[in-house]
Amino acid sequence: MEFKTRKVVTPRDLNPHGSLFGGRALEWIDEEAFIFASCQLGSTTLVTKLMSTVNFVSSARLGDIVEIGCAALKFGTTSITVTCQVRDMTSGTLITEVGEIVYVNVGPDGRPVPHGASGPVAQA
Repeated sequence: MEFKTRKVVTPRDLNPHGSLFGGRALEWIDEEAFIFASCQLGSTTLVTKLMSTVNFVSSARLGDIVEIGCAALKFGTTSITVTCQVRDMTSGTLITEVGEIVYVNVGPDGRPVPHGASGPVAQA
């Protein structure tokens, strides 16, 4: 799994209990997974089709630096399935994970179209 993006947990990211709001973590995951999938497919015309079970494992607090990582699981004709994790950068403690996120490559009419990729692209 490649951890390419880091975020600092700020006051606007907190829930009423003082920990990272789950919705903010999911926003970060969807954005990072979209970027990862786009790089794998060489396409930015992807839409989120599905997010599987979201597992909130531990909390992040104000000032924590978290990192977000993704890996490709499967390449379909018009889709890609990735997995994503958010972990504490310092300790490596898993905060949140989504087992499968499916992105579909779409044409101008919003309908699925083949993306042409058959496997992972090497990341720099």
